[in-house]
Amino acid sequence: MSKQTEKLKKQLLEISDVVNAFQSEAVQVKIVDRLLDSILEERDSDETIFRKPRSYQADGESKQRESLRKPGATKVLNQLLQTDFFDQPHSIADIATHCKDQYDSDFKTSELSGILLKLANESKLRRERSEENNRFEYVKA
Repeated sequence: MSKQTEKLKKQLLEISDVVNAFQSEAVQVKIVDRLLDSILEERDSDETIFRKPRSYQADGESKQRESLRKPGATKVLNQLLQTDFFDQPHSIADIATHCKDQYDSDFKTSELSGILLKLANESKLRRERSEENNRFEYVKA
């Protein structure tokens, strides 16, 4: 495992100058994300020879892998729609805090804003400006 980690560190050092050349942090994150995905796909294809078939894996191993995967922002917001959370207006920051506390999902407000806008356009939520701070709040339609 440390051999793979060392190889990954070396690869990241090689690409760091190229990634840092971009001014936008969002672009940098996307580039690194795509590179890591391709590295992981390459590694997975190399390791398929040595893996046990899924039917032979211990039940605990597959359950542990599933528990590490957290639901995405869309899924969490759709779950929130099923509850009474949106009966009262909430700002994006309130929603992000609630997701962190209740679902252990640490979303940035920028991750939630597009999904909330989509839910508002689908008439699942209403988007209203708060008179207190002139920010948008979301409430059930």
